[in-house]
This record gives sequence, C-alpha cells and structure tokens, in this order.
Amino acid sequence: MSIKTGIMGGTFDPIHYGHLLAAEECRRRLDIDRIVFVPAGSPPHKTERRVTPAEDRYAMTLLATAGVPEFSVSRMEIERKRPTHTVDTLREFIARGTPPGDLFFITGLDALLSIETWVDYMLLPTLCTLVTATRPGYDVQGLDSLPERIRDNLRLVEIPEFAISSTEIRRRAGDGRGVRFLVPRLVEAYIESAGLYRNVEASNMEVSRQ
Repeated sequence: MSIKTGIMGGTFDPIHYGHLLAAEECRRRLDIDRIVFVPAGSPPHKTERRVTPAEDRYAMTLLATAGVPEFSVSRMEIERKRPTHTVDTLREFIARGTPPGDLFFITGLDALLSIETWVDYMLLPTLCTLVTATRPGYDVQGLDSLPERIRDNLRLVEIPEFAISSTEIRRRAGDGRGVRFLVPRLVEAYIESAGLYRNVEASNMEVSRQ
C-alpha cells in the first residue's frame, strides 16, 4: 500500500509551533499520510553560533510531536556522525522502502531559494517532490530564478501567518523573558530543566539547511 511520506528536516533548535503548523498544513493540503521530522546531526553550513547538542534537539522534537499519530521523528541524520545532505537522507528513505513518488521534502522558501548551494541539488526531482511553505502575500518571484527542472517539481503550500523563529526563542530563553505559547509546554519544560540557551548572544544566526 502506498504511503505518502513528508520529510521535514531542520536544526530544530528549538522546534516550535511554526514548524508544527507548517508540517500539518503541508500534510493536509497534499494528502500526505505521515510527516517525519529529521533533526540535523552535523549541519553542513558554517554558522556564527554553536548549535545545541543533537540529543537535546532530538529530545525536544520528540516531545513536540508526542501524541500526534501522523508525526514521527527520525535519528537518521544524527546517527551519521558527519555533515549530512538532503540527497543522503532521501536516498536512505528510498533504500528503506519508500519510492520517490511517495516522498515529499518540505523546506522553507528562504532555504529553497539557495538550493543551488545544496549538494547534488539537480538530482532532487528524481528522488522526491519538493514542497515549500509560504506565507500569505509573500513574494515568490525569486522562484523564477530557479532551474526549470526544480520549478517543475515544486509544490507551494500557503500557511497562515505565524511570526515566530527559533532565533527569537533562543533570545527570549537566554534573557529570561520566557517562551510560553511559542513552543509546546513539554519543550518549554525541557529548555528550562536543561538550562538551554542561557546567555545567548542577540547576534546569533539561524543555521541554514542544506
């Protein structure tokens, strides 16, 4: 039986309601059966900040998706113990039995617009359907600059406006303003008990996904 699988990769540092909302909207709009969250193990792009340990990010992703039967979390990239790329993850899903026609890779518009920096990006249309979440009124003209092969493979899903970012959550947790209602309660409790994001510099940057 065919099972449509959406792969949502990211640093998830931390995972928040914006990630969950985007995943659910893509699942509903495209009739995807399950969404697999794949926390990055060793992000391939250089960053101006130190990424939270993979086990903490994995634990928070588990807590955020607990009780949602259509959501699951994979340790695939964490267990590679090396910089990992989207093509590697897609190939592993295919090797485990999910055909390319049933694979949907979900990524943000900003990441998609830098797709030409990804490793072997022109192979992606042979491995999956690309999906990007956009906000109402967001300018998507930049998509015209993408290779035709990528554009033809792309599905756009408009999600409700939700002004929230992992960067802002780290800042709020770091300066004691709290993150209530920005992340699931179990994730909030984990951040507090583990002492994550204390003394976070305001200039910290999000890690780009490759």
